[in-house]
Amino acid sequence: MYQRYIKRLLDILISLCALIVLSPILLVVAVLVRIKLGSPVIFHQERPGYHEKIFNLCKFRSMTDERGENGEFLPDEVRLTKFGKALRATSLDELPELWNILKGDMSLIGPRPLLVKYLPLYNDFQRQRHNVKPGLTGWAQVNGRNAISWGQRFELDVYYVNNISFLLDLKILFQTVAVVFRHSGINSATDATMEAFKGTPSDSAAKH
Repeated sequence: MYQRYIKRLLDILISLCALIVLSPILLVVAVLVRIKLGSPVIFHQERPGYHEKIFNLCKFRSMTDERGENGEFLPDEVRLTKFGKALRATSLDELPELWNILKGDMSLIGPRPLLVKYLPLYNDFQRQRHNVKPGLTGWAQVNGRNAISWGQRFELDVYYVNNISFLLDLKILFQTVAVVFRHSGINSATDATMEAFKGTPSDSAAKH
């Protein structure tokens, strides 16, 4: 009952109220992004959602468009400015995803939507993360965020899928506030944001 009906109703009410209440903040951030990073202000990227259906994720851009001599983008740590780091540390760059939640692409709570290019790399266990809508925040985000390994992240995501409830969502919501204020887990140990997923050597590495 909660997952099928109540969760979606809460997503609509909370995202709509948040968009209205936070509209002044959204406007200020949009202006600052335009001044400091240029346009477009909103970054759109295809991500896999519920049952791997592709949707366009909306975020405030946090990196420049600097490219090397070969025309390819420079590494994230080069393009991620001090202002961009501040946006990510406060999670302000994620606020446009409220629109994705209102549209029904995402939920307030759920596994974070990852890159489309990772889809062929998942094993059967990891693919279970797509049995629910992706979220603005999730169980993995309040238990390490980008600082944990991919194996841990998938285990936490699948745990959420198999144990989804109002009380768990409420717990994640409150813990998210604490994580944002502590600015914890923003970077991985080897990357400015999150290291790339390259697949799991064998299914045994993703034990239930």
